[in-house]
Amino acid sequence: MNKIKTDICIIGAGSGGLSIAAGAVQMGARVVLLEGHKMGGDCLNYGCVPSKALLAAGKMGLAFGKAKDHVQNAIDTIAPHDSVERFEGLGVQVITEFGSFISPTEVQAGDTVITARRFVIATGSSPFVPPLPGLDTVPYDTNETIFQNRTKPEHLLIVGGGPIGMEMAQAHRRLGCDVTVIEGMKALGKDDPELATIVLENLRAEGIEIAEDAMAKEIRGTKGAIEIEAQDGRVFKGSHLLMAVGRKPNIDRLNLDVAGIEHDRTGVKVGANLRSTNRRVYAVGDVAGGLQFTHVAGYHAGVVIKSMLFGLPSKAKTAHIPWATYTDPELAQVGLTEAQAREQHGGKLEVIRFDFAGNDRLIAEGKAKGLIKLMVVRGRPVGASIAGPSAGELIGFWAMALANNLKMGQIAATVLPYPTVNEVNKRAAGAYFTPRLFENANVKRVVGFVQRFLP
Repeated sequence: MNKIKTDICIIGAGSGGLSIAAGAVQMGARVVLLEGHKMGGDCLNYGCVPSKALLAAGKMGLAFGKAKDHVQNAIDTIAPHDSVERFEGLGVQVITEFGSFISPTEVQAGDTVITARRFVIATGSSPFVPPLPGLDTVPYDTNETIFQNRTKPEHLLIVGGGPIGMEMAQAHRRLGCDVTVIEGMKALGKDDPELATIVLENLRAEGIEIAEDAMAKEIRGTKGAIEIEAQDGRVFKGSHLLMAVGRKPNIDRLNLDVAGIEHDRTGVKVGANLRSTNRRVYAVGDVAGGLQFTHVAGYHAGVVIKSMLFGLPSKAKTAHIPWATYTDPELAQVGLTEAQAREQHGGKLEVIRFDFAGNDRLIAEGKAKGLIKLMVVRGRPVGASIAGPSAGELIGFWAMALANNLKMGQIAATVLPYPTVNEVNKRAAGAYFTPRLFENANVKRVVGFVQRFLP
């Protein structure tokens, strides 16, 4: 049995684990990184990269086989950045084995035992597949298998109307498949319903069937002939099945109890400092039980590096974390939705709206359909919801505003090049001041008084 002593041992080489490993080793810490599956984790191999590549292939009008080639090429192009060779070149000791705790201070990976001053659990999440009657006898895909399929589905059934389900629905529809989405509640239900409706109407107009309030009761059939019966009696028929109902934390292999690490079905229990009930052990990203986004794992990496390397107090926050669904049009959110803001701030809330029909660049490109809503309290934004072209890019403007507690006046003062889509943000900020400047009797009286005395 080999034994290693190190400063930091990271379990999992996804976005969070890789960010911590690269940062820590370059600042002088000794780092051991454990990964028993694929470097780059879910994002590179099964999530963000292949899904966006498949969406792009649909927009480009590629044939199904060429679309899958495009997906693989995107993965292969990015993979060297996340590779064992790159991280060993940085000075990280990479062990290609799964890690499991054998004591509060030790992790075993293959025939190696690692003792470390600090451990980081960065094992991510995997598809949650509910125990639906009949599912064990019917062939199905998850996001971990669907990108490898080289045969085009005639009619793809998707159980789950969240971001993964809707992105895959549009990608496959544009690649020539019939698509039906079966959602037990409301599709894109975590987003502002008014903004979600804009996206869903567009998807339906492309020929995607979206069945809401259709809780799956039973699945039956064989490859090429699958049926899903909902609790209300509706039956949906298709040739292939994708399960996209959610995620579960990857904690089964970790043997957390022996290390005194509390956990539940959402993941490792951590405080705002991302520390577990074992003070030597941190958890980041999906496995930490919060927002499940690649960029959150990267953000968590910065939080724990500050604590582990410099001994400084550091806490993770969520109010400034954006997210986006990369359908066409895109859907993005940061901070509070309108409903959340009304509940939290009541009469102090102002909701500012700007329609994409007023953006000259989008008019010129024939894409001027969308909406931005700003939730403002006492002159500061507390949330932004966007549906429309480039919403995932536009939301970054408001993520920065929330992260830095900016005022609407500072945002409105920003000068942007014309004509750009980003003027949507500036025009929305300007709309906050319109009634204060142009519909205010006092302002008009002051201007009139000044004009009488100006030389």
